[in-house]
Amino acid sequence: MDTVVITDGKYRASIAAARMLGRSGRRVAVLQTRGDQRLEPPVFASRYAAETRWLEGRASDPDYPDRLYELLAGCGRPVLFCAGAATLNAVAKQWERFSQVCDFLIAPPETLDQLNDKQAVHRRCVELGIPVPRQFEGAPDRFPVIIKPRCGEKFGLKAKDRYAVANTPTEYEAHRARMARYDPHPIVQERVEGAGAGASLLLDREGRLIAALCHRRIREYPASGGPSTCCESFYDEGMISQAYRLLASFGFVGMAMVEFKGERVLEVNPRVWGSFPMTERADSPFAVRYARAARGERLDYQPRDYQTGVRMRFTLNDGAAMLDYLRHGRPGPFFQGAADWFRAKEALAAKDDPGPWRRYLRNTLLRR
Repeated sequence: MDTVVITDGKYRASIAAARMLGRSGRRVAVLQTRGDQRLEPPVFASRYAAETRWLEGRASDPDYPDRLYELLAGCGRPVLFCAGAATLNAVAKQWERFSQVCDFLIAPPETLDQLNDKQAVHRRCVELGIPVPRQFEGAPDRFPVIIKPRCGEKFGLKAKDRYAVANTPTEYEAHRARMARYDPHPIVQERVEGAGAGASLLLDREGRLIAALCHRRIREYPASGGPSTCCESFYDEGMISQAYRLLASFGFVGMAMVEFKGERVLEVNPRVWGSFPMTERADSPFAVRYARAARGERLDYQPRDYQTGVRMRFTLNDGAAMLDYLRHGRPGPFFQGAADWFRAKEALAAKDDPGPWRRYLRNTLLRR
């Protein structure tokens, strides 16, 4: 039986990955570093997690790669699925070493750095003729604008803190000064109107597209702009094509989500993304195709290989988002969220695997 090791079990994406891989008949082992998670991760309660392991220390520790390597070496050459960015970057930096004990689809560290650099992505989009927001080199001559460091992830910023919206020159100066603590020359762009969307792609060892899924944001928290709390699957061939051209131009390998708004590219997440559970909810073969391609199997891209029109929500986060919309004088999303209690799928719940959702609720109460 093929074994897949999922790292960083604290992330919600690990639950979807464990279920999809377990249902495909693979043996799933899930890891978590004790220093990064006090409570037992919800995925540890999954019926599809055949084995769960704690690793001492943190994923940011200098000796973490050594501890991870030792564990993988004793697993009989598994497929490695990195749910967290720290592990992904650690393995990328020691690609040749880890390739001796496991199989994976991970881009070189220089490629990951380029895709995490919003300025480099913006410049490449311009070169490829892919629409992007207008960017200001000096003080903006129109508002509102978005201010963000070139790589907020590098500074450990949470998603909602990686950018700020300025509606006036005074707000611009204040937000720019704050962002300058992380990046002396933060990016300043026009704020693009329209619904946010993402094109999530999987590229094999040769950089060939072998899986894709599109989702649009319905609600986010905070309401002024933040991580998605409710989204819906759809299909857009043009969006997938643009995302693939961009990723392929960097020589990317593995999983990534290209973020769009108003049909313009905003940034790239060259790793497992927050709304990854949509791959499970929409019956996408994403995780299984990852495991097969990591083993060297050559797969052909199958368009529309997932359900469209599937609405998914992170119920607790979405409840907070609904109240935030109401506080901002936007009752429409609030009432839309109320309707979604009856039509949207909870991202972490599954009839055949109720354990993770129960554990997630328990952990949330204990943390608070």
